[in-house]
Amino acid sequence: MRNEYAEEKTLSWGDLAADWHTQFDRWFHDAVAAALPEPNAMVVGTADADGRPSGRTVLLKGYDPAGFVFFTNYASRKGGDLAANPYASLVFPWFGMQRQVVVTGRVDRLDRAETEAYFASRPRGSQLGAWASTQSSVVADRSVLEERYQEVQRRFADVEPVPAPPHWGGLRVRPDAVEFWQGRPDRMHDRLRYRLAAPGEWVTERLAP
Repeated sequence: MRNEYAEEKTLSWGDLAADWHTQFDRWFHDAVAAALPEPNAMVVGTADADGRPSGRTVLLKGYDPAGFVFFTNYASRKGGDLAANPYASLVFPWFGMQRQVVVTGRVDRLDRAETEAYFASRPRGSQLGAWASTQSSVVADRSVLEERYQEVQRRFADVEPVPAPPHWGGLRVRPDAVEFWQGRPDRMHDRLRYRLAAPGEWVTERLAP
């Protein structure tokens, strides 16, 4: 199966913003305006201490010049990977616009105040789900999850607000490279990358498709 990409969609040096954050902000808002499904969905790639990779789709919850933020159970598979090997890749697959953004960088935990502020903004059901699920662990069947959720409902029935679990929190990917990929015909895609060459020093470069 193959889709031929549009000739008129290009990415040139003249299109590129002065920094990766501004460029990402432009493309992200383009994806939102185009009504793409879940434009903040991204594939997070990690590797464990032995270098074995794994990937999953999560939702971006914030971005700024310091990096890209998402939240998870620190005891999950990705949490364990990042504790052992604190580097990750992100891929934003904006197929509807024939674009993708690829990020690599070091991952740090958010401070607890940032985690608690975000957790307080989540719907109550999602808050309870964060307490109920031992993410990535093996369970016998669906009923185990439902029983745990009911237990958490009872536990926090009279508690408002629900506190953030100690094993749950935010992560920030601090990029050392951000690539902007625009599909072109005949596999001659445009790939322009911002790369951190030294602390505070970014270079831009074109990559072969």
